[in-house]
Amino acid sequence: MGFLHLFIVNKSGGLIHHRALGPRAPTIGTNDWLRIGSTFHSLHAIATEANPVRATPSSTSSGADDGINMIEASGLLLCCLQTRTGVKFV
Repeated sequence: MGFLHLFIVNKSGGLIHHRALGPRAPTIGTNDWLRIGSTFHSLHAIATEANPVRATPSSTSSGADDGINMIEASGLLLCCLQTRTGVKFV
């Protein structure tokens, strides 16, 4: 299974960039992509606050806060890399 989409979300939750990376990638409207990006940002922020164990600065290579790193479901694998500036690559 290859990557289907790339999302870049800024630290305020706005979708900076979206690109379909494969021919099997679904096509939906621009508003829907913006909604997906901001929804993921909100879920990431909630997961960061709800996490009972904080990662020490040495255990995270990027130095970013805790949050969603990976979501696995049947037919879906969503990975997130958050930079120190708060930009998320999903």
